[in-house]
Amino acid sequence: MSRKNYIFTSESVSEGHPDKVCDRISDAVLDAFLSEEPEARVAAETFATTNRVVIGGEVGLSDKSKLAEYMGRIDDIARACIKDIGYEQDKFHHGTCEITNLLHEQSAHIAQGVDASDNKDEGAGDQGIMFGYATRETPELMPAPIQYSHAILRRLAEARKSGQEPTLRPDAKSQISLRYEDGKPVEVTSIVLSTQHADESQTSDDIRLIVEPYIREVLPDGWITENTEWWVNPTGTFVIGGPDGDAGLTGRKIIVDTYGGAAPHGGGAFSGKDPTKVDRSAAYAARYLAKNVVAAGMADRCLIQLSYAIGVAKPLSIYADTYGSGDVHPSQIEKAIDQVMDLTPRGIRQHLELNKPIYQRTAAYGHFGREPDADGGFSWERTDLVEALKKAV
Repeated sequence: MSRKNYIFTSESVSEGHPDKVCDRISDAVLDAFLSEEPEARVAAETFATTNRVVIGGEVGLSDKSKLAEYMGRIDDIARACIKDIGYEQDKFHHGTCEITNLLHEQSAHIAQGVDASDNKDEGAGDQGIMFGYATRETPELMPAPIQYSHAILRRLAEARKSGQEPTLRPDAKSQISLRYEDGKPVEVTSIVLSTQHADESQTSDDIRLIVEPYIREVLPDGWITENTEWWVNPTGTFVIGGPDGDAGLTGRKIIVDTYGGAAPHGGGAFSGKDPTKVDRSAAYAARYLAKNVVAAGMADRCLIQLSYAIGVAKPLSIYADTYGSGDVHPSQIEKAIDQVMDLTPRGIRQHLELNKPIYQRTAAYGHFGREPDADGGFSWERTDLVEALKKAV
């Protein structure tokens, strides 16, 4: 039986965190290629450090003559991302940092396992396991610690970019520890917030005066109590930030990207990968399925695992776990899932409409627990599978 009374902690990082700068650039490169060709193949990796960004990996278009043209846009794409995030530091500035583009054409040996042929469906882009999770803890059916850690940083970014808080800078991290009673979050036991700022004379107390109203605005009423511990910029000065303060790399924040440690992660990163890569698309499908199971009232919590082999279209396994929180047996859910959704790579892409330039927006503040966009962004957050699942069990 799962525990009902405990404290659980999750963290988030802002769009200006060095790793998130890299995720953003990688996904912007992906979006650029998908804008040209919905079936483009992209696996873009980014590294950032003082005054330098290096982009590598592989890309592919059916019309190879267009590759050179798109390669020429990479420099501008990276600078636009850095500018939008807000970096204009002496040692990391969108206008002056050195951009090195090492992208190359996709390996033919990888392509042969993924491309459809006359006698077989398109296969998965790699082997691996992917997890999706949903819980009734929040209206978004997300674990509360990660959902509110994201919300704090998103709100601070809005205040910074609007000019409302001109001394805040892009690099930041948040962390929320929540106390649960009878399985439900009831109190924040500690808040950790470290944010880059403009002036070395600003103290931790000064920064707390700036950020505390926004934190209180975001968190549910009653969760902050007189017992809540506050740790705002606990090391003191945080003026040197972003890739100048610490190197960044695509794909290093996979727990921040998903469920904050409240559920397993298969190990594959998302950013920079086109949706033929099941690391990304099947993780989105697993979240979609888990969320619809919970939204259908079959369970209060649901975990879905999918597994794949490179070059093989259908998943090797489908696993469901409801932690004893529902009336429908997990084996019935597994059978229903197999009936209501085509979980081949192409089936996932078609069902969730993933062959669109919708990925740059996912690079910060979580891939899950977001509102579906009218243009198809965050389509995996829809709950339009509820009735089909109910009929299938």
